[in-house]
Amino acid sequence: MLVRSFPLLLPEALGAIVPTSDGVSQGIVGVILIAVFTLLARETAHRVLIAMASVALLWGVTYFTPYHLITFEGALKALDLNVLVLLASMMALVGVLKTTGIFEYAVSQIMVRARGRPLVILTLIVWFTAIASAMVDNVTTVIFATPMILGMARRLGVRPAALLMPMVMASNIGGTATLVGDPPNIMIGSGAGLSFVDFLVALTVPCLVMVWWLEWYARRAFADDLARLPSVDATLAVATPLADPQLGRWMGGISIGVLLGFLTHHLTGMPPAVPALIGAAAALVVQDVLYVRAHHPTHEERVHGVLQVTEDDIEWPTLAFFGFLFIIVGAAVETGLITRIAHGLEWTIGSAGAALGLGDAGRLAIAALVICWGSGVASAIIDNIPFVAVSIPIVAQLTRALPGESSVLWWALALGACLGGNATAIGASANVTTIGLAERAGVKITFAAFTRFGTPVAAGTLLVSSLYLLCHVWLGQYGALLAFAAIAVVIGLWRLTWRGPPPVVVADAS
Repeated sequence: MLVRSFPLLLPEALGAIVPTSDGVSQGIVGVILIAVFTLLARETAHRVLIAMASVALLWGVTYFTPYHLITFEGALKALDLNVLVLLASMMALVGVLKTTGIFEYAVSQIMVRARGRPLVILTLIVWFTAIASAMVDNVTTVIFATPMILGMARRLGVRPAALLMPMVMASNIGGTATLVGDPPNIMIGSGAGLSFVDFLVALTVPCLVMVWWLEWYARRAFADDLARLPSVDATLAVATPLADPQLGRWMGGISIGVLLGFLTHHLTGMPPAVPALIGAAAALVVQDVLYVRAHHPTHEERVHGVLQVTEDDIEWPTLAFFGFLFIIVGAAVETGLITRIAHGLEWTIGSAGAALGLGDAGRLAIAALVICWGSGVASAIIDNIPFVAVSIPIVAQLTRALPGESSVLWWALALGACLGGNATAIGASANVTTIGLAERAGVKITFAAFTRFGTPVAAGTLLVSSLYLLCHVWLGQYGALLAFAAIAVVIGLWRLTWRGPPPVVVADAS
């Protein structure tokens, strides 16, 4: 009788709450999103606390008011398991990898190859960091490279900033090239259904050109620090052997297997999280077996290796932040706020195209440039991770609405979000990590000094990105790649005959 009398109460009584998409609901979510961005930019509290409190507020409004923003069931759907598992697995894989001493070995090889010559060392640092960040991730790379580069700077007698700032910016550029190189790319790949190969094919060549440009700019900016130093005695450049060669060989094979899993996504249908998790599990098993054979440990000693990786190397607060962030963005999607923003951008782009008399390709080019530079500027001010989380559903709407090869919009978002962070000390997680590690070692890099060096780097790479995106729109992806491959060849030939830069600019890192 109660059910017949109050049929409208039955769905909510049973927990089947339907999200509301009215203007008030969208406004509430919009205010919460703005508050999240503001608090994160001001670093008012730890980012996990900000995100957790925001989700709690969303649920409080949903279950205690008529405005249903996102339900618990909706939150489960909003969580991107592929991103979370991939991040955790790569962190565990790198945690085992670092015990082999591979990072110390690589940096010592840089010193040996450069024979103590500062300019050559700078070049090798830039390229090593860029390549390592593409294969692992930029934050992990700078965590291990920063203390070793600080040691290099002391041995060379050079200001640490002359090596550290080019290093961290190379890590952000290198991380842009692949799916696993930077967390925003992992999120974009999962949200857009793009594979490791898609990123590798689309972004490697333009990022190669950007690394070359960064190397050239850094050598000019720090010419007074590096070019006038005498070469360090060769005895200081001593190769460091691997700490655990046997585990290193196993990890080499496992890493190749994970990479093959990424590359064969189109054949196996496996999301990137699957080969990453298999590789992480294999690495932990191999580490445990080798440890048991060598040390015959007690039970407590045996579990130590696994606990060290799972407790120290997997950044659980970061994963929690991602999870809460997905729920906040899910609320924006459920209430229709994302759709409204996307329609507004679509109308603006269409109006601009009509006013300028542009066709479909012209409108698509405008959209790509707006997304690239908009995300670049935003990422210089706030953390690029929450910005990308909100942008993904907006770009998804635009790719369906705009004609032509609209997948270029995903590359615009990846390039802008990853490269714009080079402009300021807070623009990317790798920047914050490097500055923090340097300060812990007694080296101060001011916000102003970082911005003076980083803003031209960010602007230059965004200009290169814009050229690539325009080529992509009018020549297609492979036409753009051929054009940039030709540019890379020209730069390579020029580098073979280049004798070094004049001391034009000196970046002050005090």
